[in-house]
Amino acid sequence: MNKDKIRFDHAAFTDYLSSFLVIGHRGAAGLAPENTLPSFRKALDLGCRAIELDVHAVRDVEDTTQLMVIHDDTVQRTTNGKGLVSNHTFEQLTKLDAGDGNPIPRLAEVTALIAQHFADAQPLINIELKGKGTAAPTARFLQASPGLAVLISSFDHRELAAFRALDNTTPIAPLFERARASMLDTASALGASCLNVSQRMVKPILIEQCNDAGYPVLVYTVNQKLEAQRLKALGVGGVFTDRPDVLMALSGD
Repeated sequence: MNKDKIRFDHAAFTDYLSSFLVIGHRGAAGLAPENTLPSFRKALDLGCRAIELDVHAVRDVEDTTQLMVIHDDTVQRTTNGKGLVSNHTFEQLTKLDAGDGNPIPRLAEVTALIAQHFADAQPLINIELKGKGTAAPTARFLQASPGLAVLISSFDHRELAAFRALDNTTPIAPLFERARASMLDTASALGASCLNVSQRMVKPILIEQCNDAGYPVLVYTVNQKLEAQRLKALGVGGVFTDRPDVLMALSGD
């Protein structure tokens, strides 16, 4: 990856929305174990121009922060371990089976996978900040990797604000699971580039208001082609999906 590239910014992000964006949710979570390297590879092989993943910050034996790609606050749903992610060291997490014998990857391993396969026109990586204390290490990671195409999202808008205080360039998307009157104010305060919202809260008036205010909308998690077609017709910028194999045909103009 060419680290001499300028930092990815809002203008570059909008290029990804020039056509309907099909985003591989946790890779291709309906086809391979979620948030594992094979899952991300599957999504990319299917032609996804964007993938989504989740990061937790943990410490290793040398007391260095590591960004681990896992969704839940606990490990038992997606691995053969038990307990809180935060109660594990980096070394302990790497020994867990995250599905089909695959370990929980580090964020750096996912970005290395992308760099290996896409020297140019690389996919967008939507990094969702999970748990506390992810903003600062993620900002440091991106500072050291300026060539990455990244969108930062989180349900924890305070964590997004902490990230924005450290990084005023990388695009941000506040996540919402239900409609709020303050959504556009939140987006404005964060200097957001788009809004990521739940499928169940999408209504024509919401999409119209967000688009009119200059905020494209990305919708999670959509696995049915008819529903994706409906959302595309409403003016949604893209969808997160566990089944990119089903929805990739919609990714054109």
